[in-house]
Amino acid sequence: MGRIFTVELEGRSYRCRFCRTHLALPDDLVSRSFHCRRGKAYLFNRSVNISMGPLEERLMLSGMHTVADIFCCCCGQNVGWKYESAHEKAQKYKEGKFVLERGRIVDEIDLSTEVYIDTHGSTSDTEDS
Repeated sequence: MGRIFTVELEGRSYRCRFCRTHLALPDDLVSRSFHCRRGKAYLFNRSVNISMGPLEERLMLSGMHTVADIFCCCCGQNVGWKYESAHEKAQKYKEGKFVLERGRIVDEIDLSTEVYIDTHGSTSDTEDS
């Protein structure tokens, strides 16, 4: 199959719940008011480290859409879907956007970039000469 290369996002990001692979940035979040079969979902302008399944016509609460399921490229778990096209004019804003299911992602801050600053002064009894 070959080597999998992933994109690492800096700072706070939404990640795969199963393997912690970076999937999206908060700056790309469009809406938190989406729903899926398993509960809440978020709409994003962009997503990384995903693979897409085949396109299919799917009847959703907002009408008929052409969508593709999206999967984490590292662990293969289904994390949501991508809107390819909307059949109703009022739903066209969704085209090209990604829905990540809330139960399949985690919102994390990358602690590896955090810096610890010691705010306590030295309390040594000896003096350096």
